[in-house]
Amino acid sequence: MTAILMTLAFVVATLGITAWASRRSTGAISFFAAGRNITAWQNGLAVAGDYMSAASFLGITGLIAFYGYDGFMYSVGFLVAYLTVLLIVAEPLRNSGKYTIADVLAYRLRPRPVRAMASLSTLTISGLYMIAQMVGAGAMVSLLMKETGIDFRMSVISVGLLMIVYVVFGGMLATTWVQIVKAVLLMAGVILLSLLVLADFGFSLDAFFTAATQVTYTENGATVTRDFLQPGHYYKPPYGPLNLISLSLALILGTAGLPHILVRFYTVPDAPTARVSVVWAMAIIGFFYVLTTFLGFGAALLVGRDTIAANGGVNMSAPLLAAALGGDLFLAFIAAVTFATILAVVAGLTISASTSVAHDFYSNVLRAGKPTSPKEEVFVARLTAVGLGLGSVFVAILIGPTANVAFLVGLAFAVAASANLPVILLSLFWRRFNTTGAVAGMAAGLFSSILFIALSPSFQGADAWFPLENPGIASIPIGFLAAILGTLIRREPEAERQYTELLVRATTGLGAEKASMH
Repeated sequence: MTAILMTLAFVVATLGITAWASRRSTGAISFFAAGRNITAWQNGLAVAGDYMSAASFLGITGLIAFYGYDGFMYSVGFLVAYLTVLLIVAEPLRNSGKYTIADVLAYRLRPRPVRAMASLSTLTISGLYMIAQMVGAGAMVSLLMKETGIDFRMSVISVGLLMIVYVVFGGMLATTWVQIVKAVLLMAGVILLSLLVLADFGFSLDAFFTAATQVTYTENGATVTRDFLQPGHYYKPPYGPLNLISLSLALILGTAGLPHILVRFYTVPDAPTARVSVVWAMAIIGFFYVLTTFLGFGAALLVGRDTIAANGGVNMSAPLLAAALGGDLFLAFIAAVTFATILAVVAGLTISASTSVAHDFYSNVLRAGKPTSPKEEVFVARLTAVGLGLGSVFVAILIGPTANVAFLVGLAFAVAASANLPVILLSLFWRRFNTTGAVAGMAAGLFSSILFIALSPSFQGADAWFPLENPGIASIPIGFLAAILGTLIRREPEAERQYTELLVRATTGLGAEKASMH
């Protein structure tokens, strides 16, 4: 009952934020970019909120609890990824675009084909990511509220409906503030839970990590004791090292191609603010991922892998740890925080996808760039949000509560790294790059990554044609190669002439969209 009350309190508070934002989201720039008036620290918290998803809190904690060091490598990949965003993408993107990543490509390339492909890529990535969040939400809520009769299916539907309300009525402004509130709550919960774990070991890091070298659990009917500080528990031979490299490539390069992260840089007034907001995000996210170490190992030591497996599986490691250390009250708080986490991330994904469909596909592909009113674009975005929300709810219910959310998100990162990152980088830094190369690169990266996922052991079992669980090591080079070969097939003089103007704008910010509420 306490969990329900805390969750309802968050929902009421965020619906209040949505009502406030809906009165301010009167035009396209307000709905899609929060009026470009978000400050650096606010955007940093919102970016961190977008990034610290159910996959991070539930999935990674669970992977560390089940596989030790191998699970922690997810955290490393997620954190290092922001160096790519900070040093390469954030400032040029903010200077060159308006609402979506396709704006950067369309600046010097033919807009209709690149916007169509970018919209398809955005929908695919956002869909994979959203399904992961929905699965996490359903597993969490159904576990906590099983006494009330609320099952996995009802939990997923309730999260989907709330997310649709946030986006349809509040737009980017509401989504941003929901992310900020959620990031503060999540960090508070994770810090408190980490302190409780360390208190159990007398606040001795030496005692804590020594205990992690002797983790006991049941495997194939026998009791085993393993050193969780050593690699090799998940990424086993013969393909273990390649699997880890493939995953790391996807995480490190994929972040710079994630639509729901990149659109956040359009909410700030200028490029320097975008860069500072990434520094804020890196500090918050870095601290968070350090703390997942204590949560994961703490769950393995204080709850036990066997107990976690018997009570909802890998995704329930953090909630069960909270219950073991703080009782029902702390479990209720962690549950409410997790619910907030999922709602906020799903809202961020939905606003990025619906913006891409409205701005890129509807206005610039279907309407061929003919003038559309801001109200028309916003209406299409809201309609897309409803459709995407209902679709992700259906798929999440279909695959059920046992799918690991960190794994699903890893696949989304692989698609982003393969389809989006090559064309963003080449558009910004290669003069000869053209429309053919952009379309070829996005298409090859998108479809090869999906094909390899479908042929992987996760879907085909031990006899899979593609032996790795994450396709990044193969699909990312394919994306780059297709973009380069497509460019070399033919020249596009107009794109080359526009490159200098794009370079000046991306570097200096001259002519970039400034803050405006009108």
